[in-house]
Amino acid sequence: MDAAPRHADRAIHEEDFLETDPEFAEYSTRFAFDEVPAHGSLDPHLTWLVRLAALVACQTHRQYSLTLTAALDDGVSPVEAKELLYQAVAYLGMAKVVEFLQLTNAELLRRGVQLPLPPQSTTTLQTRFEKGWDAQFAIIGERLRSLHDDAPADEVHLQRWLTENCFGDHYTRGGIDLQTRELLTFVLLVAQGGCDPQVASHVAGNVRLGNGRAVLIDTLSQLVPWIGYPRMLNGLRAVDEIAPAQAP
Repeated sequence: MDAAPRHADRAIHEEDFLETDPEFAEYSTRFAFDEVPAHGSLDPHLTWLVRLAALVACQTHRQYSLTLTAALDDGVSPVEAKELLYQAVAYLGMAKVVEFLQLTNAELLRRGVQLPLPPQSTTTLQTRFEKGWDAQFAIIGERLRSLHDDAPADEVHLQRWLTENCFGDHYTRGGIDLQTRELLTFVLLVAQGGCDPQVASHVAGNVRLGNGRAVLIDTLSQLVPWIGYPRMLNGLRAVDEIAPAQAP
């Protein structure tokens, strides 16, 4: 992959610390904006979405705003930016996402984008369970049946919500395809930390949808400057367990 272009988020990072912390400005800029983006074969467009998802999960509002501006300038669509946030609600909770939605709306309005954007929902109250089941089944397979059939009586509603809301309301939307949504879910879980069982489950889901070991390793590599090494290593452990490297 060629070295990343010099976007405004890079320039502002350099300017922030050039006078007070010049050494930090030099090596952190080089690593985050040159060395890491130049590694691997992850599509540059997808890399923007991965980075934005990680910044939301890490709750870094200013860096998110800077990165969003650069991502929109480089071709990420308003629909993609908004759909990423809608997807994040299911994995971070609404309280952690709404401020990012407000920041995104402000940036889109500044650019003259008319809001609301065209609807992306593909379900109704009558179809959200069925379509959610299809999406969830594509990710976790036959285990879905036992999750519903074997759920204790006081947990049945939670399994229903997972199918109807997490998958039916979110994964079935337009703007971002199912395979990309599942990769972004992996990023959201790794970046927020403390979700190791769910990370492992969604490593398996990504592999099932075609995001194999190489894609997951490249994705984790892009996360390092933004989430740090411990959370990256937790994600790497799940990848090594579920999709181990092939012997030479």
